[in-house]
Amino acid sequence: MFKKIVFACCSLFVLQTYAQKHPLVAADSLAQSKWVDSIMQKMTLDQKIGQLFMVASYSNRDQAHAKEIENLIIKYEIGGVIFFQGTIEGHAKLINQYQSVSKIPMLIGIDAEWGLNMRLENTTPFPYNMALGAIRDNQLIEEFGEHVGKHIKRLGMQIDFAPSVDINVNPENPIIGNRSFGEDRDNVTEKAGRFIKGMQGQQVLVSAKHFPGHGDTATDSHKALPVLDFSMQRLDSIELYPYRKLIPNGLTGVMVSHLSVPAIEPDSNIPTSISANAITKLLKQDMKFQGLIYTDALNMQGITSYVKPGEIDYAAFMAGNDVLLFAESVSMGHKKIKEAYEKKVITEERLDHSVRKILMAKYWAGLDKVQTSGSQ
Repeated sequence: MFKKIVFACCSLFVLQTYAQKHPLVAADSLAQSKWVDSIMQKMTLDQKIGQLFMVASYSNRDQAHAKEIENLIIKYEIGGVIFFQGTIEGHAKLINQYQSVSKIPMLIGIDAEWGLNMRLENTTPFPYNMALGAIRDNQLIEEFGEHVGKHIKRLGMQIDFAPSVDINVNPENPIIGNRSFGEDRDNVTEKAGRFIKGMQGQQVLVSAKHFPGHGDTATDSHKALPVLDFSMQRLDSIELYPYRKLIPNGLTGVMVSHLSVPAIEPDSNIPTSISANAITKLLKQDMKFQGLIYTDALNMQGITSYVKPGEIDYAAFMAGNDVLLFAESVSMGHKKIKEAYEKKVITEERLDHSVRKILMAKYWAGLDKVQTSGSQ
């Protein structure tokens, strides 16, 4: 299976052009380019590979957990951390601790689809997307995005893994449901666009999800691999519709889900999250997306049933992902990618393509300056 992935990726990969404005280009693009170049020129191979990884951290766990994450930051110089359950105080402490030991500022993210309350105790709970989907005044959705963005930035984070742009057309869907703005593609797209505008206006990166579309499934990809056995015509009219509308308007990030979609990836043993057909060919080449591409969590059974830890990270990178989210074994994944690079399976151009985008995103989010929790 991996030979298929490698062959497909090598044959499909091309460096994206800047035909349309790159979503990660900052207003002061010359200063941004200079900052990115200055870091790239000094980076070792190990440092570049480390930038691809984003690991999970929890502020409601013990000091041993925090030390484990700190060791990964120091040893592998990972590019980021995604935070899950805990408290405001606990998150703030760990964010400051982690950034203080990182040579290159890290991207810090969180799932905050309805605000920090999705993960953190004693924070403001905003309505779920389904409730927001019923609002007629879309200016309120933009203001919602602004408020969530301010909360995230105030805590020293730069990414919200939101919004869900899934079209919730299946009432038996066990995982999307009220996380969606609804079943109407135009309303979902409009609401998501206004949320993104509000969020990105606060210098917070977003990640539209779950590409290519998780709304019409009756299976939870945390537990198994959902199958979307639809034609490309149907996928374009429903699942892919929001992405095609949002990408030209400056969308900074997309999260790729663990799905089996035969019309996109004929091999049933290759989930979309590690499919070059889905990511490099469809999302990057056909849909012209130039922002950051994140995997969905790499510990979910929708992917772990098909690929082993370490090999998952390698396969996901080869398929075209930039950020390997919730990597279970950074050591194994790092080793596998490095070996492929040394064997010239992965080119310097391919690796630099993702690392440059990651650094561009860091500058775009203000990480060229020291950011600590509570400093905004």
